Amino acid sequence: MPLKIIGGIIFAFGLVDLIGSYSGLDVWNDWLHIQLPEMLWRFSSYIEIALGAFLFRLNSQKVSE
Repeated sequence: MPLKIIGGIIFAFGLVDLIGSYSGLDVWNDWLHIQLPEMLWRFSSYIEIALGAFLFRLNSQKVSE
């Protein structure tokens, strides 16, 4: 259960990061005061969404076994 919650939070954070990047909001710099390198900043939202989905599905597979 905790992986599902953590995965959902990371997934939602990634969506906010993705939507915010199109509206001019830099979640990492504005909210967390972390300056990411340009290459990582460009793909951070996709990495967060993929990691969140992975953790969410990982927990789902453990429960169904």
